Amino acid sequence: MDELIWDAARASRDWLDGANGTGDTELTCRILKLTEEAGEAAAAWIGVLGQNPRKGVTHSREDVAAELADVVFTALVAIESLGLDARSVVSECAAKVRSRLS
Repeated sequence: MDELIWDAARASRDWLDGANGTGDTELTCRILKLTEEAGEAAAAWIGVLGQNPRKGVTHSREDVAAELADVVFTALVAIESLGLDARSVVSECAAKVRSRLS
């Protein structure tokens, strides 16, 4: 991933730390934020399918992708908030997945 992503995740963590502190309650909220973002991605997909007859088609695949990107970025900030390096954690995860595919 581009260095901009990792820098932005760390900067977001720092900004949140300054605004909200770093206690367990704040960390809990950052982790729970993932659920909120995933819900928005699900809602966007429902909007692509037009699954809600009252609303019809309300979203595009690009909207879904943007919501999924929010999920990914929120996860990176949560990892950094745990005191870990998101790049290392994601790299280890990718290596584990890749080894399963070989």
